[in-house]
Amino acid sequence: MDIFRYFLVLLLLAFSVPATASEPIMASGCSISNVGYLNDLVKAYEKETGQKILIRGGGSIVGLTELGADKVDFAASCKSAGPKDSANLRFIPVAWDGLVFIVNPANPVSNIIPRDVKGIYEGKIGNWKDLGGANLPIKSYISSVTGMGGIGETLAKYFLNGKWPQTTVNSSMQASSVAIWEQLVEKTPEGFASTGFDSARTRKVKMLAVNGVAPTKATIISGKYPYKRYLYLVATKDAKPEVNKFIKFALSKKGQKLIASYGIPALAEMK
Repeated sequence: MDIFRYFLVLLLLAFSVPATASEPIMASGCSISNVGYLNDLVKAYEKETGQKILIRGGGSIVGLTELGADKVDFAASCKSAGPKDSANLRFIPVAWDGLVFIVNPANPVSNIIPRDVKGIYEGKIGNWKDLGGANLPIKSYISSVTGMGGIGETLAKYFLNGKWPQTTVNSSMQASSVAIWEQLVEKTPEGFASTGFDSARTRKVKMLAVNGVAPTKATIISGKYPYKRYLYLVATKDAKPEVNKFIKFALSKKGQKLIASYGIPALAEMK
C-alpha cells in the first residue's frame, strides 16, 4: 500500500506542472522590427526567463493577419492601428525607427530630396542619370497597396501627399516584406526601395541622405532626420499571460536599455 501511495504522489506531481509552461510563444510580422531589435530582445528574454519565443517575418500585414486568425500569439508591426484593424488589438509602441531610402552600394547617388522621392514613386523619374547617377533605369521595389504596411503609411504621410505608392513603369512588384526589398537592392545596381533604418543598417546597402541629412540613430533622435515612426508590438486584449510578460519586459527599464544598445532609438531616447 505504501508503494502504491508513493507512485500515486509521483504521478500527481508530474501532472501538477502546467502544460503550457514549456510551450513557445509564436509571433510574426514586421521584418524591420525583427532585425532591428526583436530577435536580440527575445534571446535576452529567453536567457532570463526560459520562455521560448519563435518569430518569423513576412511584414506587418502578414503579422496582423496571422494574429487575427489566431495563428500567432502576438505580432510585430511598423504600421499604426488603422480603421480596418480589429478593436481587439492593442498596438504598443516599443521602439522608434526612421523611414530611409536605400540603393546599391555601387550607386554614386548619395542624397535625395523629397520632390525626387515623389517623382520616383509616381513614375516621373525613371533613370538614375536624372539624379546624378549612372545611365541606368530605376527599379523601384514596392508591394501592393494593401501590402506596403508601415512603409506605405509613412511614405504617404511624409512624401506622397497622403497617397500610397502605386505601380508605375519603373516599379517592381514584390512580396510585402521589406527584407525582400533590402536583399534585392543589395544585389541590383539600379535598385531602389524604402525601408526602415533599424534593419537597413544591418544590410549591405547605401542609405541616402535626405536634404543633405544622413539617417543615423543620432539624427533620428535629435529630429534632424525627421521621418520617424513607432515600431509596435501588437497583442489581443485577452493575450496569454506569457505574451503580456514579454511586452512588459520590452517596456521595462532593462528592456529599453537593451533596445538602445542594439543601435536603434529606444522610447526614452527620443526628444
